[in-house]
Amino acid sequence: MTRAGRQRRRLTATEVDLGVVRQRALLVGTGLGTAGPDPAGHDAADAAEASLDELALLTDTAGADPVERVLQRRDAPDPATYIGKGKAEELRELAESLDVDVVIFDDELTPAQQRNLEKLLARDVVDRVALILDIFAQHATSQEGMVQVELAQLRYRLPRLRGRGRELSQQGGGIGTRGPGETQLEVDRRRILRRVSKLEGDLAHLARTRATQRKARRRGNLTTVALVGYTNAGKSTLLNRITASDALVEDRLFSTLDPTTRRLRLPGGETVLASDTVGFVRKLPHQLVEAFRSTLEELVDADLLVHVVDASSPEAERQIDAVRAVLREIGAADLPELVVLNKLDVARAEVVGKLLAAHPGSVAVSARTGSRIADLLGALAARLRALARVVELAVPYDRGDVVAALHREGEVLVEVHENGATRVRARLPEAGVRRFAEFVTG
Repeated sequence: MTRAGRQRRRLTATEVDLGVVRQRALLVGTGLGTAGPDPAGHDAADAAEASLDELALLTDTAGADPVERVLQRRDAPDPATYIGKGKAEELRELAESLDVDVVIFDDELTPAQQRNLEKLLARDVVDRVALILDIFAQHATSQEGMVQVELAQLRYRLPRLRGRGRELSQQGGGIGTRGPGETQLEVDRRRILRRVSKLEGDLAHLARTRATQRKARRRGNLTTVALVGYTNAGKSTLLNRITASDALVEDRLFSTLDPTTRRLRLPGGETVLASDTVGFVRKLPHQLVEAFRSTLEELVDADLLVHVVDASSPEAERQIDAVRAVLREIGAADLPELVVLNKLDVARAEVVGKLLAAHPGSVAVSARTGSRIADLLGALAARLRALARVVELAVPYDRGDVVAALHREGEVLVEVHENGATRVRARLPEAGVRRFAEFVTG
């Protein structure tokens, strides 16, 4: 370690002028049970290192500078300190030598573990859950997003009020103050519970509004595709590319929290709705999944999931597994899926080839440059047609517009002119079947 690394960091003039002070963070990973492959078949030791790499990106996104990282391998977490008292003492010495402001753990800590570690390390201790919640809080802009994030934060903090010590007591002495009194802990807990109840009511109202919007879209007889994927996989860029829209794009984790829906015209003339959604991440906090459930229900109602994968990431397969794990949690695992390998312009050709072979039917594109976007749209149209029902319709001759619409919105298999009507056998999405229901004969 250099002498400069041991010295307290001095603020630059720019930082002083702007009031920008980034915390110095020490990252701690625990490769629990790292012998052999994990349940998904990946090497667990490599997975622990990759998770720590991701923690560094999350820390930077949250506004802190990772200055050092420590990976401890152990079979099971220590109940009191997660890493053991001896290791905690080592971390304290390291944190003091590096002038660290906060120690960030790559796993969720129990309230007791967090309190014990803060005492032993004599500085703030944050776990992965709190870090992700903080990032979401920074990026939430809509009313629904802010309510969802605050609710998740309060649910996380509530159990951490317990055992904070006698210093919170407001029981006083003197005339008029004697008696059982009420501790500050009880006051804080009751206030948070009231706020949680209020936010849950607000979120239920917003969820009903969103459900009404979904019903209106279904009545509009439009097929819906939802873009899902790991955070920063390029979903918003891809949405902008295929729909000529202007959804927010940033090279940052979790830059999109609020769903964005745009109309997409496919090569055959069909019009569908394409929705961008919040990115997923490994160890996504359960509090967030619950709070964002009304938003994530947009995925459950989709006709097809477009799973966008960062093909340039060495962790692409693990990221695919992480996304599918969240889809299982929200009940969307059985929906049809089209895997899109993005960032073809920077990914290694041999890696893209392996991913294409591992995921039959997938498509490789570059959302940034537009390379092979036509292939994606063709594959998307083909998948939607393959999911469609085959129905027979009798269309009166004076409704030639209906026949033309059937050619645009579905795949016409047979078209025969009979007395008084054109009999058509076509493959239609569910939305199309509903739209042309009055002409359906079988």
